[in-house]
Amino acid sequence: MSSIIQLLPDHVANQIAAGEVVQRPASVVKELLENAVDAKATDIKLIIKDAGKSLVQVIDNGSGMSVTDSRLCFERHATSKIRQAEDLFSLHTKGFRGEALASIAAIAHMEMKTKQDQEELGTHIIIEGSKFVSQEVAVLPKGTSFAVKNLFFNIPARRNFLKSDIVEFRHVMDEFQRVALAHANIHFTFYHNGSEMYNLPPSSFRQRIVGIFAGKTNEKLVPVNEETEIVAIKGFVSKPEFAKKSRGEQFFFVNDRFIKSSYLHHAVMAAYDGILKDGAQPSYFLYLSVPPNTIDINIHPTKTEIKFDDEQALYAILRASIKHSLGQFNVAPVLDFDRDANLDTPYHYKDLEGETPTIQVNSNFNPFADDTPNKHYANTNSGSSYSSGASSSGSNSYSSYKKPEPTASWESLYVGLKQDTEEVGMMSFENEEVTSSLFNDDEIEQTVHKTYQIHKKYIVSPIKSGMVIVDQQRAHQRILYEQFLHNMTVNQASSQQLLFPLNLFYSSTDMEIIRELQLSLVNTGFVFESTTEEHIVISGIPINSTESEVSLVIEQLLSDLQDGIPESSFSQNDTIAKSMAKSMAVKTGTYLTEKEQDNLVNGLFACKDPNISPFQKPTFITMRVEDIDKKFAL
Repeated sequence: MSSIIQLLPDHVANQIAAGEVVQRPASVVKELLENAVDAKATDIKLIIKDAGKSLVQVIDNGSGMSVTDSRLCFERHATSKIRQAEDLFSLHTKGFRGEALASIAAIAHMEMKTKQDQEELGTHIIIEGSKFVSQEVAVLPKGTSFAVKNLFFNIPARRNFLKSDIVEFRHVMDEFQRVALAHANIHFTFYHNGSEMYNLPPSSFRQRIVGIFAGKTNEKLVPVNEETEIVAIKGFVSKPEFAKKSRGEQFFFVNDRFIKSSYLHHAVMAAYDGILKDGAQPSYFLYLSVPPNTIDINIHPTKTEIKFDDEQALYAILRASIKHSLGQFNVAPVLDFDRDANLDTPYHYKDLEGETPTIQVNSNFNPFADDTPNKHYANTNSGSSYSSGASSSGSNSYSSYKKPEPTASWESLYVGLKQDTEEVGMMSFENEEVTSSLFNDDEIEQTVHKTYQIHKKYIVSPIKSGMVIVDQQRAHQRILYEQFLHNMTVNQASSQQLLFPLNLFYSSTDMEIIRELQLSLVNTGFVFESTTEEHIVISGIPINSTESEVSLVIEQLLSDLQDGIPESSFSQNDTIAKSMAKSMAVKTGTYLTEKEQDNLVNGLFACKDPNISPFQKPTFITMRVEDIDKKFAL
């Protein structure tokens, strides 16, 4: 029998490996940025076009590569980070697998320019689909430049699975933010389609966080700082009042490497237990430093998952550190009612030593100096006069008291007005009570209570065949959904003006989504007074909403559109209407008056499709009298 096992060619093996390493343009951005950081660069530029589909370029001023290294770096499992298996437990670099450049070169057109500091000339290499096209000597600055063009050009199926430019750009932005937050000592610059998105000079961790997320980020940060034998924790968490619906601004860094850990996230949420609203997510930027031999990074090619030796201890330390910081800065409530908060020592004063206060004396001050002429005052009681010297050093002015002239009589205010001489007693007034009615008593229809609310969740309304049980939240969602959809597609909704405009701050990525959806939001009733790169000013809101709901509505909308804005206008309007209906609908547990219950039931059955909510769930059920009779017959 003939052999059937064959050794795959290198370019096929690289394409298979690229399926794990390179999933979208953001994966290329991550690998190239981490290589630039490992090269000890102090200035890194990221340039992308069409959300990375056409171009991803990373330029750094790092150590560069020699001619041999520049050719060898595109081979599989070729790396300068480790030499033996034991090095996996003492890693101080981002990469170590030696797969990234080979995988990227297998599925894109790649161009590399590199030069070491001590060399006079550099190397310029062009690769297309794992095939070396050219290698030349070139005059280049110190550092390395990688340009990745036409991603997935030889794998059309993978290219077709890429999302819209907005979604792909959001993923690129996430990868850039993760690397930039982990290395605040490096100057990062980010360009997209020729426009500068970020210019982040070297700074502290706090300044880097504020530089990336802007807005009122600085106001909501609470510092966390704790050092133990197991882990050293530093960073910031947000105040509870700034918690959001989405989980966008949540970052864990272990040894300057971004990671995802649901276990550590649970520790943070446990620290906020009791001080957060339901469904709210706090922001946090936490940097953990642990010994390299206590973690295992080699789990997944993306290296965002880490195994810890002692997860339970890490959980307890992280939870206690955050609770300690929230308590020290009076964020968490304290049950000691006799404590005077004004006597608390601020957290950052605990290691400061007292200083001797300085005394400043004005040697030229003379209280007896006669700087101003004497003023004479008239004594109105005795008629005598006395003098007083002014001891003030300034130019004081004194004015004598003058008795105001008596004003004219109040009667003069009414001079020239016509005086009526008609006696009041001669006027007749209607003093009889009007007791007549527009309708006779027998024509008045007695109002009957037709709806009942059960457990502040369901509304029961009797009908001829039995009764209808309505879910108040789903019914209101259906009503609002059709209202918003009608306003966005047929005619613009009316809005209520706010006495004081609302200033809402968002990140740059969220602002892009808001600007794209601005016209649709205006049709639902929002009035935008101004829109900048960091915040929006809203002066009008939809009629059926309140001022306190505005930020929640927009946060819910941004959360629902986190995976991208639909390209078709109907799908976009449908998504906005569903999101706003979900956040503005009356919630389960809300008491409704009789009139509100009637309006809700009548509004539901006036809808085009009252049977289901916008999320394909039933809004009501009917129970016939026969069904009830069967229950009693058992």
